[in-house]
Amino acid sequence: MKTKCIIVDDEPLAIKVIKNHLQSFDDVEIVGECSNAIETDKLLRDNKIDLIFLDIEMPKISGFEFLKSLKKQPKVIIVTAYRNYALKGYEYDIVDYLLKPVSFDRFYKAMNKFYKQQKDTDIQVFEESQKTGKPFIYFNEDKTIHKIYLDDILYLESFREYIKVHTKDNSVMTKLAISKIDEKLKDHEFIRIHKSFVVSVNKIKSFNSRVIFIAENELPIGRTYKDAVMKILKYDPDLL
Repeated sequence: MKTKCIIVDDEPLAIKVIKNHLQSFDDVEIVGECSNAIETDKLLRDNKIDLIFLDIEMPKISGFEFLKSLKKQPKVIIVTAYRNYALKGYEYDIVDYLLKPVSFDRFYKAMNKFYKQQKDTDIQVFEESQKTGKPFIYFNEDKTIHKIYLDDILYLESFREYIKVHTKDNSVMTKLAISKIDEKLKDHEFIRIHKSFVVSVNKIKSFNSRVIFIAENELPIGRTYKDAVMKILKYDPDLL
């Protein structure tokens, strides 16, 4: 499966340089080119994007303002002429920070970082071959592999690049973006209720417009997730 990417820059020459570099990567597909954040937002709504090459200084909305507005952020490689934004860039969990003009050697190193992160965060839902066919996931914690059945998961909690998987008996901390696991679990009766929480629908004891109660835990419902959560729970939020 090819990595789908978009290039966001208001300088045609900068876009051309990135496109030329990407010709050496057969497994990458350029879905589109954008000169501003508004065009980019539309592309992200209409396509599943894995990687964004993003400039910082752009008309109307800066690259950082755009990243801040995203509910779900693909991997990002910043490509800019400004050295002074580097520290701030890593606050947004970017893959790499490239300075223009970008040499192929430096670009190649950035792509290798992207591939490594993809490999490190890849996760898969398995099903037992026995009659039960119960789905489960392997989680790596301190070089120990834990087999956790989805039926045992109460909720998942995000700590930046780590998540804590809470079960009825214990918890496991592993290096994984919550957006990555969210994609895998949404077809297994799990819902994202907050930027930091994914919960098992079947484990919800009660709820209101602000919080969900699971076991003895009170978990917040994010404002931007409220409508979607109530729709899945088949409840009218105006009645709460």
